[in-house]
Amino acid sequence: MSVDTPDSSPRTVPAAAPPKTGLGAVIEDYALESVPESARRGGWGLLWNTAGAGSTLVVLSVGAAVTLIAGVGWGLAVGAATALFGGGLGWAVGHVSRVQGTSSTLTARYYGLGSRGSVLASLIFAVMIVSFLALENAMLYNGTLFLFGWAPSLGNAVLILGVLTVLWLVLPTFGISLVQRTSGLLTAVSAVLFVVVAGIAVSSSGRSVGAILGSGPGVPGFAGQADRVQAALALLAGIAGALALLGADFARYARTSKDVGVMAVGGSIVVNLLVPILGTLIVQAGSVVVGIRLNSDPALAATQPGASAEEKVAGMVSANPGAFFVVLAGAVGFALVYAAQAKAQVVNAYSASLSLTNLVDGLTGRSPGRLVMLVVANAAALAMIAGGILNVLASWLDALGILTTSLCTLMIVDYFVVRRRRPAGPGAVERVNWAGVLSLLTASALAETLVLSGVTRLGFLVAIATTAVLYPALRLTVLPPGRWTRLDGPRPEKVTP
Repeated sequence: MSVDTPDSSPRTVPAAAPPKTGLGAVIEDYALESVPESARRGGWGLLWNTAGAGSTLVVLSVGAAVTLIAGVGWGLAVGAATALFGGGLGWAVGHVSRVQGTSSTLTARYYGLGSRGSVLASLIFAVMIVSFLALENAMLYNGTLFLFGWAPSLGNAVLILGVLTVLWLVLPTFGISLVQRTSGLLTAVSAVLFVVVAGIAVSSSGRSVGAILGSGPGVPGFAGQADRVQAALALLAGIAGALALLGADFARYARTSKDVGVMAVGGSIVVNLLVPILGTLIVQAGSVVVGIRLNSDPALAATQPGASAEEKVAGMVSANPGAFFVVLAGAVGFALVYAAQAKAQVVNAYSASLSLTNLVDGLTGRSPGRLVMLVVANAAALAMIAGGILNVLASWLDALGILTTSLCTLMIVDYFVVRRRRPAGPGAVERVNWAGVLSLLTASALAETLVLSGVTRLGFLVAIATTAVLYPALRLTVLPPGRWTRLDGPRPEKVTP
């Protein structure tokens, strides 16, 4: 059935399926449908997913880098500001996803991009989330090799990465309930281990907590304090778009907008403030301890690249944190590596399967199912590791951060400004929303150009401002709904077994 919405754009929402009862339906987990009200849940439970996804060794290293670049005081101030920014961004885009009842990239069909245009959203998000899946698999692999003293080999790669891949296939397969339980348990365990390891690092270093938190900048090469603050802000804000989109995948299950706020703001505080505090304590104090041990043990030092102990420690923190934590805290450090990474990997694999499901369905009009896309996501992560392109992907993270931030802004502006909070109704949906596609690409290209040319480090702000201004201007004038595109009919209602 088709109706005319106030902006004269016929839209559609996916059929709201009844609660899941059969195993196949549970596995599919409303990947291409609107989550029914009876399946909704509270924000405090959903918070385990965003907090778990953000409290990883990658984020801990970024948090420590922020305080080393700007100094601890300024770095934590940047963390607090980014927590507010990221929480607000996540709340707003999560609210749109909750209203629609759909995952982040599926929501982009109805707000901002259109059914075929949302393939662009899926590509952006899938590349980022699968690259994190690969990067964190590589960290676990290297950490395991270091603990047991094994050499890199095909056999060890098949054994370790094979076991990890089976876990990332099984745990996200059975829908949000198992994902949330796994994330909740491992987040609680890793929180305790983070505190224990921080205590080990501080007590073994001979430095007090006050002395560490009073430290100034420790990285040379910046033009001044303002330049340092901008660099620190760009590092943390680059994660905000990805976390907001990931949170929107879970916001579709939220009962109310308040529940979305609990999940989004709480996760942002963990990622941008609590993790940087712990990262600062662990890395600054732990680097002293690990450096001493490398200097006193030539055999241990020989396992790490670098000309000096300081270079070896820096390389461990950035490229092989598993080794850093094992040297620092032994079995406790190794347990932390697995607890911290495993919960994030389950969430990463889950969100990757949702974005890839929308990608294939948007391109072909058919979906092989979320389970197949889960296998594809894990296979792609393994291919990235085997191809040795993780270092290349790391250089793209800034650009992907700009793209995800622009994408979030696009959906928010479409819902709150252009549509004035009117949800997409039943009917047909535009195949391509050209105003959204052009706004996203133009804003992201402009922001990245200004960053690469050295005009500004704050590409994410450029992307937000450009998207927020350009999209309404195009949508309300030269590219109104239906211009230069066709309509796709509503998706037939699915009968859940």
